Amino acid sequence: MFKGISGWFATDIGIDLGTANTLVYVKDQGIVLREPSVVAVQAGTTNVVAVGDEAKRMLGRTPQTLLRCAR
Repeated sequence: MFKGISGWFATDIGIDLGTANTLVYVKDQGIVLREPSVVAVQAGTTNVVAVGDEAKRMLGRTPQTLLRCAR
């Protein structure tokens, strides 16, 4: 049953969770996502505020009491 259904959605992808950048490669399309490996988290919580380019722009510009940016 699931063999027939999975063929409809199957796509070959590769994900590189690099130190500086995260890349997502899709077969026959090439790299479809290239973002910095940065996450901005609200200080004292686990709430994610921004990811990738947006989080990288926050580095050094946001008070550490409000956000914690991790690479």
